[in-house]
Amino acid sequence: MIRPKILLRLIHINWVMMFHGLDEIILKTHLFRPVRFLALFSPNYWLRKPKEPRGVRIRRTLEDLGPIFVKFGQALSTRKDLLPEDIADELVKLQDRVPPFSSEVARQIIEQQLGQTIDEAFAEFEPTPLASASIAQVHSATLKSGEKVIVKVLRPDIERRIRSDVGLLYELAKLAGRFWSDARRLRPLEVVAEFERTILDELDLMREASNATKIRENFAGSEALYVPEVHWPLTREKVMVMERIEGIPVGEVDRLRAGDADFKLLAERGVEIFFTQVFRDNFFHADMHPGNIFVELPAKYLAIDFGIVGTLSPTDQHYLAENFLAFFNRDYRRVAQMHIESGWVPSSTRVEEFEMAIRTVCEPIFAKPLKDISFGLLLLRLFQTARRFEMVVQPQLVLLQKTLLNIEGLGRQLYPELDLWQTAKPFLEDWFKERLGPKAKVKRVIEQFPEIAEQFPELPTLFFQALDSASKSKQQLEANNREIEELRRQMENNHSSTLWAIAASAAIISMAVLLQ
Repeated sequence: MIRPKILLRLIHINWVMMFHGLDEIILKTHLFRPVRFLALFSPNYWLRKPKEPRGVRIRRTLEDLGPIFVKFGQALSTRKDLLPEDIADELVKLQDRVPPFSSEVARQIIEQQLGQTIDEAFAEFEPTPLASASIAQVHSATLKSGEKVIVKVLRPDIERRIRSDVGLLYELAKLAGRFWSDARRLRPLEVVAEFERTILDELDLMREASNATKIRENFAGSEALYVPEVHWPLTREKVMVMERIEGIPVGEVDRLRAGDADFKLLAERGVEIFFTQVFRDNFFHADMHPGNIFVELPAKYLAIDFGIVGTLSPTDQHYLAENFLAFFNRDYRRVAQMHIESGWVPSSTRVEEFEMAIRTVCEPIFAKPLKDISFGLLLLRLFQTARRFEMVVQPQLVLLQKTLLNIEGLGRQLYPELDLWQTAKPFLEDWFKERLGPKAKVKRVIEQFPEIAEQFPELPTLFFQALDSASKSKQQLEANNREIEELRRQMENNHSSTLWAIAASAAIISMAVLLQ
């Protein structure tokens, strides 16, 4: 039974879609076909203005429905190869041009969080937002020291709206679990739980500041990526102050071209940054849509917005690396074996059959540049293969898959000739050498040596304790053996006595019978 609040939210979603002229989508669904005539009684049906382009209507619908829907639109905006051009161009505006909230409200939140007035905290503060997204908006400011910064402020009442929509997702996931045959394999409840954890983490700007600081340290001195510095004294749960960077938004390809950007190097560095974060650092920026990425000419990335980050367990990290490498080497049998060993497909799966299915889907995409690969068709066929072999969705990998799609979409925009496979393959080969080669084993021994060395003074004591324990164990064993031997002799004696008693009893009974 759907709870009243969830039911009201569903009605509101449908109303917003109708208000923005998307009623043809609603009323063409199977659920609403019997009552399509009710649209005639809607004031919006008669009073609405002439329809705007469909891309504008879709964007405004997502904006009105709230942060979760905006996040969905942002994710779609990175994949222009999968969308009609008019819709893709409109969804790009969701990256940093969501309607802002009042600057007066922003000032109130900042002053309440910092415990001081705007004038006390900053030399200058620009009330007009520099950018506005689904979770927060950004204002430019100047510190008392003269340093240029940005001030990120959470939207008011954002947590309540997000929890409401997450509740709706849980209800839909429960319905899917009851009525959808693929639910066991796709694990909708676990996926929603992972999404809930991720998006709620975005509401703590202290956490985001910590994420940014860690990635900044990981890429200190890098020529590929720069992360601005956090100003911790002015950072709170709902306010974050960060160094202001100057760069060209990565989505503005014409400006990059006019500035003689090195598109090939940019595309290659994007792949390098992704694999470095995932496999070297095991800490990756998981919201890399174009609104969060800038370029310092000719080919250096500047990243912002670290509210969503991902990590992997050592097991998942190893399995993924080996899967990627086997895939790049076209070793489809190894890919199939790894999926079975990791439990991602049932253990009863025939390796040969699964190998052939993977080969059929993947082989046609090799030796092709990005511009010649239909990832929409590839994903569709991969989903079909996964369903056929009952492949179980891994919720902990959803963020990684989303990030990889973002990176691939970014590479497609910058340098369609990029050979994604050959760019990534050397990195993974080096990673395996570092982790599993002889040098890695020696390095691990050296790293563990101080811990082992601490035990050196105790080794003689431990040695004699071990000998003493072994001696006592031997003595105990001998004692146990003697007791067992004694028990055996007693049992034999008892057995003989029992036999004699039985024989005597039989003789007495026989004599009694004869006398009778």
